Amino acid sequence: MSLSELREQVWQANRDLVGAGLVTLSFGNASGSDRDAGVVVIKPSGVPYTSLRPDDMVVVSLAEGTVVDGDLRPSSDTPTHLELYRRFTSIGGVVHTHSSFASAWAQAIQPIPPLGTTHADHFAGAIPVTRRLTDEEIDGDYERETGVVIGETIAALGFDPLHMPAALVASHGPFTWGSDAADAVTTAIALEAVAAMAHRTLALDPRTEPIGNSLLGRHFRRKHGPDAYYGQGKA
Repeated sequence: MSLSELREQVWQANRDLVGAGLVTLSFGNASGSDRDAGVVVIKPSGVPYTSLRPDDMVVVSLAEGTVVDGDLRPSSDTPTHLELYRRFTSIGGVVHTHSSFASAWAQAIQPIPPLGTTHADHFAGAIPVTRRLTDEEIDGDYERETGVVIGETIAALGFDPLHMPAALVASHGPFTWGSDAADAVTTAIALEAVAAMAHRTLALDPRTEPIGNSLLGRHFRRKHGPDAYYGQGKA
């Protein structure tokens, strides 16, 4: 993929966040990587989505974090994205939003339990919430430390990052990732949907138990892994 094509893909991913109703004002950002070229393309900081153009997307070095192409400042969350790309070498796209239901779970510092098959279609278990950052982490390299704590959280679960492609940052909001920027957006949409379903389910009956492991595993494997059979497959 050329750099211009990656810029177009990341621009579209950011626009798709707006279209999905996951973004208010300029909250949130999407990025995509070209690991062969050693770069990440990300939304510029604080620029309204309505005025974004593909050429506005900023190119930064994956290794150094320095801007290598673009006239605007990259998102303030760029160090978090870079930390996730460095830690999860299988991913190609990252999304951060402040979507309402997922952010509510993050602010409550509660994981989202897997209550039904919609959740199981996308996530291999409860969507985790990170620990709180320490005062030293907040006062230091805050955005990078946010990526570090997400990585710690996923590693502690023992999941393949593409089997648990989301985490809630305590008191902050959700991050999702995927094979590319578009895939990370799809996961962000699914995350908000299951966050809303879980909230409403527990409002109806706080005693609702998580889905059983057999049904969770069956639904997850229908869409993921070597035995997946959902959809039409790849030509």
